[in-house]
Amino acid sequence: MPSRSPSGQAQVSPNGLKDRIRQIFLSRDHAARIRKRRRVVAVVWRYLSVLRVGFLAIGYLWLLALPLSRLGTGTYVDENALQPSQINAYWNWGDVYRADRCLEDVGLLLDRNASSTERATYFATEFAKLGISSSTQRYSIPTSLGTVIGTNAYAIFPAPRTSGTEAMVISASWKSRTGGPNLRGVSAVLSLAAFLKQYSHWSKDIIFVISDNYLDGMHAWLSAYHEPSNTNQDVEPLSMTSGVIWTALSIDFPGHSFSHLGVFREGLNGRLPNQDLINSFAAISQHTGRVPVLLYDHYEPSEFPGREEIRNFYPSWLPSWLWERGSILEYSYRAKNILRHFSYQSRGRASGAHGLFHQYRIDAITLFAVPSNGPHGFHALGRIVESTLRTMNNLLERLHASFFFYIMTTPSSFLKIGCYLPSAVLVAAALMFGGLGEWVNAGWVEVEDEDLPAEEAKAADITLASRKKWVPRRRDLLDAFMVVVASHLVGLTLFVVITRAWFDISKLSVIIPPVCWVTLVLAPWNFSTPDGAARVAPLHILLKSINMCLASTLISVTSVLNFSLAALLAVTLGVPLSLAYPSPSLPARIVKCALYATLAFGWLGLCEEVKQAIWDWQVLGVWFAPLVCLIYVPFVLQAGIVSSCTS
Repeated sequence: MPSRSPSGQAQVSPNGLKDRIRQIFLSRDHAARIRKRRRVVAVVWRYLSVLRVGFLAIGYLWLLALPLSRLGTGTYVDENALQPSQINAYWNWGDVYRADRCLEDVGLLLDRNASSTERATYFATEFAKLGISSSTQRYSIPTSLGTVIGTNAYAIFPAPRTSGTEAMVISASWKSRTGGPNLRGVSAVLSLAAFLKQYSHWSKDIIFVISDNYLDGMHAWLSAYHEPSNTNQDVEPLSMTSGVIWTALSIDFPGHSFSHLGVFREGLNGRLPNQDLINSFAAISQHTGRVPVLLYDHYEPSEFPGREEIRNFYPSWLPSWLWERGSILEYSYRAKNILRHFSYQSRGRASGAHGLFHQYRIDAITLFAVPSNGPHGFHALGRIVESTLRTMNNLLERLHASFFFYIMTTPSSFLKIGCYLPSAVLVAAALMFGGLGEWVNAGWVEVEDEDLPAEEAKAADITLASRKKWVPRRRDLLDAFMVVVASHLVGLTLFVVITRAWFDISKLSVIIPPVCWVTLVLAPWNFSTPDGAARVAPLHILLKSINMCLASTLISVTSVLNFSLAALLAVTLGVPLSLAYPSPSLPARIVKCALYATLAFGWLGLCEEVKQAIWDWQVLGVWFAPLVCLIYVPFVLQAGIVSSCTS
């Protein structure tokens, strides 16, 4: 008998509760299990529309809730071997004087408009004067937008204490991310080479790279370092190499002085560095260099520039009192950081030269000296870079203990993967439920029961609804499969066309939408309704089922590899694919087709974005351009075909 509590209520023993759970879920009564399963399926089918809308709403609201401070977690250094900000920095004012002299010489190169070969030769000569082995590398990368030509300079300082099986990289590109020359970044690398070679505590080789242009120079050097047999580009092989590169720092110092150091971390195709590298640099910058750290170049709302930036971030029609509230300011600041992260990661673009290292499993970041009238310069930057290099020098193995999947909302807080991943997965679940529901609709149809005579039904008081029954029908997937293949061939053709040298974006962006709209509205499947609809599933139901299931799978898989891209696909595909329904009215079909044609090809009007995406694909291997053409456009076209069908 169950025991009784002092209040007189019966208590079930732990073993009895386990037996009850086992009886419910592990029952050997197969008939009972089948009945339970049917009841669950019936409930899900009855409320399928509610589930889909609920999942979509919760997923989109979850995305909007990501900037909330309660979802964030404080940053911390997970790898004990790093020991950031635990050393005495030796960089002093004499090294600052050397950096100023380097700046004068580099400025002369800019003043006389020296060619890339002349600049690289000068840098290699300066490295050689310091007793460091140096060389140059020429490269030429043909693209449909023109040939990219340049010359890199690099030097290798061998580790005094080891065999040089591992290496670190400190680099600067000739051009800054602002578009101007990165003179002080280059000067910092030259002066650091003279400073670092004086000490013998390095356990890893130090590679100094001054790359030409902005991204293409570093890409050519890394390709030659890791893929010497790559024949897709005309890249000169490296005359000397070092060991396996573990970490890298890129210096971007475009102004006269700086007030903050911004961290740029995004790599190609959504890759991110281990968070320990960012957290170590942040600790060193704040404690060793006394320089505040920013995400990108976004000032925090506690500072006056940050408040002004957030004020400009708001639409002008919002009341002024709204952005003055502390919680609103904090939410807006975090949302701005997340949107900036999404803009880089979703398009697969690197936010700096560091992003090219990630594809070779090298953790790297860019230190961006935010231009200002002071108070920091070469002195603070040199101490921070020295301390960061010595921290990376402590590593006994690659960074692995901290996070690789995260979203940083502030310099001191981030979102773990479990906090943001469900938002895209919920949208994918809504699409999957919709696709499976359409698949069921394609296999079953409700018809009137002709076997029951009307007199008997009237005598038995049977209503008209109860005289209907569900009968199975055949799903002919061949036509739907042909439409899917044809839509992807359209996307492939579009991708091939826009990557040709003769392609003119301004003309094609005007021609394609009307052609697509006419094709969708006047397509052959609009003029005929299949005979025997009760026996064969209509095309639009099968097509929508396939379309939504494939989109759901794409978003689910992408959410783990590149969450920002998955979120972008969830926003651009979730609602449009769910609202794709046939209509018997020709005006309604015309409006729907116009909307879907605009959604599928409207991005062609963004000429600069299209050119940049093509350049990223042809030079850096970014997947965004082929993904849009080969996946996004066909999915939207399939939804447009569903809407163009007659019901």
